[in-house]
Amino acid sequence: MKRFVLFVLALILVLSIVAACGPAPTPTPLPPTPVPTKPPAPAATATPVPPTATPVPPTATRVPPTATPVPPTATPVPPTATPPPPACAKLPNMPTVKAGDLGSPEKPIIITFVPSGDVPTITKAGNETVECLNKITGLSYKIEVGTSYAVSIEAMGAGKAHAGFLATFAAILAREKYGIEPALVASRAYATNDLDPDKALKGTQQTFYKGQFIAKKGSGIKSIADLKGKTFCGVDATSTSGWIIPSINLKANGIDPAKDLKAVTYAGSHDNVVIAVYKGDCDAGATYVDARDAPAVQKAYPDVKDKVEPFFMSIRIPNDGLQFIKGFDPKLRDATVDGLLSMMADPGGKAVVKRAYTYDALQKVPATFYDEFKDLLKKAGVDAATLVK
Repeated sequence: MKRFVLFVLALILVLSIVAACGPAPTPTPLPPTPVPTKPPAPAATATPVPPTATPVPPTATRVPPTATPVPPTATPVPPTATPPPPACAKLPNMPTVKAGDLGSPEKPIIITFVPSGDVPTITKAGNETVECLNKITGLSYKIEVGTSYAVSIEAMGAGKAHAGFLATFAAILAREKYGIEPALVASRAYATNDLDPDKALKGTQQTFYKGQFIAKKGSGIKSIADLKGKTFCGVDATSTSGWIIPSINLKANGIDPAKDLKAVTYAGSHDNVVIAVYKGDCDAGATYVDARDAPAVQKAYPDVKDKVEPFFMSIRIPNDGLQFIKGFDPKLRDATVDGLLSMMADPGGKAVVKRAYTYDALQKVPATFYDEFKDLLKKAGVDAATLVK
């Protein structure tokens, strides 16, 4: 009996192990005879097989750029070449003066400059000019820049200045009032515009220029008749192209400046007239041709020619230049003239003088140089003698 019990217990244990390790039971009934069988092997899941091949990195290795970035093909344009410094070598046969005499450091020759353009530019160029003249002649010079054309005239009339770069009509007035005499006249590359019948002369060296009336584009001002009731900017009461000739043109076309213009303002320089019209401070104005190209104007308002246009041209006007007071020592006069001509023959010296008034050259003229133009003005009703006060 004891053996039978042990047998039964062993059988039960074997069946329990088979049940636990074998596959899940199916509806199929168990065999009637409890004969122990070798337990089936557990259903093994497939053991992960390592990849048959080592992972291959991407076939396309990152290729560096095929070409180094190419800089722009257009090389930046270098700035305009800087003019060489003025030579200023002393000329032979220059006069000598004693200490305290005119032309000595104690009593320098004073040259006055009219404020027709950008005053800081004129002042700097004037100082550089006389510094070179000091070396070329061995004499001493200083400059003054008048606050107006009239101030420069009066400085010469009072002997406070001995020479001057006066504008055309200022030179005529100074001759009428104080006997001041022209010595040099400027020539410039002739400036023109689309209204000018002399436009074929553009760029040629001439000793005359012209004036223009300007207005803002879109203002409706196309002729002098359109100026009635408008504000107008001139340069100075004695500026040839900035007021004297324009006033004649206004009257000749039926506009009395005193009655028909809303207001007349003297802006002090041609640059200022252009800027005033550009900004709308004046409806129209008068300048030389072509003050819109003045460096100071172009630097501050590069679109000025897109906004301001000429609508009337003047007659030919003799250029400005250098004048001397009556009775000035001929030796000092000749030395000054020769010194300036020497500067204009030197590229560096010419660049210095040109910065003041855009002179391309200077040439000697007789004292009567402006007389023909003065007579023409007189026929038009403008008598310089009547304007002298």
